[in-house]
Formats: sequence, C-alpha cells, structure tokens
Amino acid sequence: MDFPRTLRACRARRHLSQLDLALRAGTTQRHLSFIESGRSVPGRNMVVRLAESLELSLRERNELLLAAGYAPAYPESSLDDPALAPVRTAIDHILRGHLPYPALVVDRRGDLVAANTAFDLITEGAAAELVGPGTNVYRLALHPDGLAPRILNLAEWARHILARVGHLEELRAELTRYVPDLEPGAGQLGFAVPLHLRSAYGELRLMTTVTTFATAVDVTLAELKLEAFLPADPATSEALSAAAGATALAQAPTT
Repeated sequence: MDFPRTLRACRARRHLSQLDLALRAGTTQRHLSFIESGRSVPGRNMVVRLAESLELSLRERNELLLAAGYAPAYPESSLDDPALAPVRTAIDHILRGHLPYPALVVDRRGDLVAANTAFDLITEGAAAELVGPGTNVYRLALHPDGLAPRILNLAEWARHILARVGHLEELRAELTRYVPDLEPGAGQLGFAVPLHLRSAYGELRLMTTVTTFATAVDVTLAELKLEAFLPADPATSEALSAAAGATALAQAPTT
C-alpha cells in the first residue's frame, strides 16, 4: 500500500491540516510534510502516534501500520477465544439486566452476536432467514420480509439506518433498494428518532442507545456495539413488561 497517500487520505477525512496533525502527534509540520511526500520514512512509534492523533479505529490503526510496512499492533480475536470469556459473560449479564426491554449486541457490520429474550417482540413475524445470530440487523430492519411492514415511521427510521451503514457500501446499496421514496412526516422527529413499531402488544415507541467497550485494545471487542431499546412512552413500557411476563410464564417449568 502507498503509505503517504493513505496517511493524506486519513488526514483529509478528519479535515485536519498538516499543522493540526503535526501538533497532535508531537512532531513538526515539516517532518509530516516529508512523510506525506514520501521523502521521509516514519518509524513504527511515529505511525502509532499519527494513528492515535487521527483518532482512527483499532482496525484502521492496524491498516495504517501495514501500509507503512509494520506488523499490526492490536490483536483481532474470535469471540470464541478463551481470552474473551469474561467479555461473553459481561455481554450476557448486560443483556439480561436490560430486561424487560430489548437489547442486542452487533459486530462492525451489524451482524447479530447476541440478544435478550425481549428482542423477540421486535422480530415477531420476520422471515426466519433474517433472524438469529449471524444475521444482519440492518437488513432485518428494512427488508420487506423483516420489520419494514410493521414500522409506522419507515421514512425516518430508514434514514437513520442508512446513515449508520454509510461505511458499508455494498450493504447500503442493498438496503437503499428496500426503502420507499418517502418524505419524513412534519413534526415527527422531536429530540430523537424513535422506532414506531406495530406489535402483538400494541404500538411501540422505542428510543435506542448504543454502548461500546471504550477501553478495548482488541479489534473485535472494540467493534462490538450494545444496542438497547428504551420505551419512549408509558404505554410502550407497559407493553414490554406484559410481553416479558408472558415470556417468563411460557418458559416456566411445568409440574
């Protein structure tokens, strides 16, 4: 890979001047100019400092190191790796703790890693091939055999989803084909874009939050996202509690 070109592209995406980046990285504009022109070859530590100063993701930092001819600095483990057993335990604990509200964990592409039982209310009626571990939750949201027919504010929600997958060009192109050419309703956005969803327990209005492992130094862990749904009104809270109660009753052992 062409390291000088890669570095310039990263800096341009961050809208930083050479001077801005040089000051952040603790070097001079002259030295950075020489690096970006290929007249100077940076050491490994300088590449790491530049990557950190550009606030690149761990995956992007590894890619920048590879472009400079150095080995990656951050491991990329499988979630099945024994070293990540505490992470799996933490994920299970967080998902259960969020009940009776739906919550799920996805990877960098939006593929489902895990979900709690309340998420079943979100996915009810969706085609089997769109649901379950390894399937893509963004595809589930907008596919005509997924949630789309039950989403009452599809135009607003679709724009939210498409913005989330802007870095995944192929997936975004696919999802765009599913989205009707609708205009957002006037006065519908408020302070956040809710998911307004038809369900067996009535209409749900849900807000979403996203949580990450902020101190992760493993690529896989850094890219995991915990997406939690919260009720946006009392009726939704009551509906989710009722659904959770019914699920618990159905799963209770019989005597």
